[in-house]
Amino acid sequence: MPITANNPDRKTWIKTTTTTDFPIQNIPFGVFLTRDDIITIGTRIGNTAIDLGALHQLGYFEGIPLTDDIFLQDSLNDFISDGKKTWRLVRNRIAEIFDVEHKTLQNNEAHCKIVLFGLDEIEMQLPVTVGDYTDFFSSKEHAANLGKLYRGEEKALLPNWLHMPVGYHGRSSSIVPSGIPVHRPQGQKFINGATTPIFGPSRVVDFELEMAFITTDANHFGEPIPIEEAEDYIFGLVLFNDWSARDIQQWEYAPLGPFLGKNFASTVSPWIVTLDALEPYRVASPKPETQQFPYLQYEGDKTFDIHLEVAIEPENSVSTVVSKSNFKYLYWNMAQQLAHHTSNGCPVNSGDMMGSGAISGPTPDSYGCMMELSWNGEKPVQLKEGGSRKFIDDNDTVIMKGYCKKNGVRIGFGEVSTKLLPVFKK
Repeated sequence: MPITANNPDRKTWIKTTTTTDFPIQNIPFGVFLTRDDIITIGTRIGNTAIDLGALHQLGYFEGIPLTDDIFLQDSLNDFISDGKKTWRLVRNRIAEIFDVEHKTLQNNEAHCKIVLFGLDEIEMQLPVTVGDYTDFFSSKEHAANLGKLYRGEEKALLPNWLHMPVGYHGRSSSIVPSGIPVHRPQGQKFINGATTPIFGPSRVVDFELEMAFITTDANHFGEPIPIEEAEDYIFGLVLFNDWSARDIQQWEYAPLGPFLGKNFASTVSPWIVTLDALEPYRVASPKPETQQFPYLQYEGDKTFDIHLEVAIEPENSVSTVVSKSNFKYLYWNMAQQLAHHTSNGCPVNSGDMMGSGAISGPTPDSYGCMMELSWNGEKPVQLKEGGSRKFIDDNDTVIMKGYCKKNGVRIGFGEVSTKLLPVFKK
């Protein structure tokens, strides 16, 4: 089935700008509260939110096999469960409805009042109910940089890293949408020169510039997903700030890996951009440096040219862009991550979220976290209006953005913006 929604020549009757992240070629999916406090699944073109629940009730998806309540829910999980054929049919139909040449809704003022909302009339929610969350460690530059800081140059990459996508299972209950502030966590730390650990606020709270993909129901218990089928089970991508408390993490991670230093908060952008929308922006992944097992070998381009940036905005000040990276730098791509995740028969469900790990590039200005950017505090990052940061201070806001651009069409993710508050106190 062709992806007609991606036609770069398509124009919309919805007011947009040439710099919008959400042209008619994007058509992301999200969940929002309307001005009438009704929760619905929707999409977005420019700065206009579209109520898909209302659109469905008014008959605009006629001919597509959808349940009556598929868009009248507080998460996308059931819609994602319907599979790739349904996602494509719905997205193609939305593109048709809002095409400048299509007059049915365009000329129906009463329906437009029911279906269309300004962004100031809605409140974005977490787009999926995250049953399980996995965080990978898939950027070679990031893994090597952290290895140098913790273990030295000669042991930068651990022996397993070039053989498989390393990951761990995180806590889904602390994944929140953009705009929800995060408190500085407390935990055990081992301070240099001390003989025993102490308990208290983390002194080195860090962001991690990541992206995460959302899966559909993919396999039965005990059944691996072949790498050539993996992308059929990936609904789309979001920006992902996987917060880290480096001092807590460093003390606790041996022998079982990240725990309290990672599970206090992760923040996602509210609009899921589908793999279909990203199809025109495919590029090659980095070439393997060692022979990979057959279940991880793939053909074709399996990653995307997504420009990423991070800014820090101190309270009552302007923002400073501190990192510019790209999704294409990831050594291990999404198909490999999902194939490896299920190679032992682990089942994957609708709404599961898979984080990429911090995405670092080859140059210091493309590193994906403050641990690398400031080299563990040795090289403070300068801010526009004076001052500097080794890590994230209380009341700083971290803003991440991402977009693709090709042949005059820009497909973006909006932003994920989160303020770090002081330690929680009753």
